[in-house]
Amino acid sequence: MSRVIEIKQLLFRWQCEAQPVLNIDSLVIEAGQRVFIKGPSGSGKSTLLSLLGGVLIPERGEINLLEQRINTLPAGKRDHFRANHIGFIFQMFNLIPYLSVLENVLLPLQFSPPRRARVLHSGTAEDEARRLLSHLDLHEEHVHQSVTALSVGQQQRVAAARALIGRPEIIIADEPTSSLDADRRNAFIELLIRECDTAGNTLLFVSHDSSLERFFDQRIDLREINRAVDNRTEAA
Repeated sequence: MSRVIEIKQLLFRWQCEAQPVLNIDSLVIEAGQRVFIKGPSGSGKSTLLSLLGGVLIPERGEINLLEQRINTLPAGKRDHFRANHIGFIFQMFNLIPYLSVLENVLLPLQFSPPRRARVLHSGTAEDEARRLLSHLDLHEEHVHQSVTALSVGQQQRVAAARALIGRPEIIIADEPTSSLDADRRNAFIELLIRECDTAGNTLLFVSHDSSLERFFDQRIDLREINRAVDNRTEAA
């Protein structure tokens, strides 16, 4: 299998802090893997995702995604790379309240010609959005509703459909089940993994909830690979 994500000698610290937040020698994730990354609050989970998305730049080291060293790209090219190759599912979903369910799902295609081209290769963008919503258990009556009229669980599935549309190679989910009860949480993860399997996406799912590990074929405890955690503990 090819390496979708490869990190080497990564060091990141916030400018106002003396101690690093992340100090990772190596991390490799292969194409098509379902990866669960766990760690308590403050262990650097969200910072790592921001680095992988090119939102933050490390102090040193390499971040290679799809054989592209993204941390050396100019800001504009990092933005394009993220739009073309990464689908994000955020903890708070970040849906646009004045857009309908369908419009929210279609939004990434406005910023990514490659994702739009992949959709149009096999049909219309609206048909693909409806297919994803249906597979994620959102039905036709929801399509033209405002996202603000939906339950938390329904909003979560809209956010997943938005991330999946156009088959980006990497899906990153940042604590997306934290506000759901156990039954809805488990159902959502099963639906998400099924869609990733169908599209061939690589899935990174970040959570502090270790009970979710059983759904994934690779499990990473950030405390075990992030040497900055030990340093901060010693400094305390």
